[in-house]
Amino acid sequence: MYSIQYSKEARKALKAMPRNTAQLILDKIAILAADPFASNNNVKKLTSHPGFRLRVGEWRVAYTVANYVLVITVIRIAARGEVYR
Repeated sequence: MYSIQYSKEARKALKAMPRNTAQLILDKIAILAADPFASNNNVKKLTSHPGFRLRVGEWRVAYTVANYVLVITVIRIAARGEVYR
């Protein structure tokens, strides 16, 4: 099981969104922590940025994985059109 760290920007985005949406995203991230490379998690490797993205409806979670310490760092949570800027 991987531990999860959130950037300041990701925590701020979670606080700003509706509570049910934030809870859905947190649930998906918890599932991701069990196996970050499972194919059924709606995860893709990013091509123009380091790391991966998790799709949760219209929201995207950009994150990196550090295998040597078993940590997932959530870098950014934003709407589909804004996450890659």
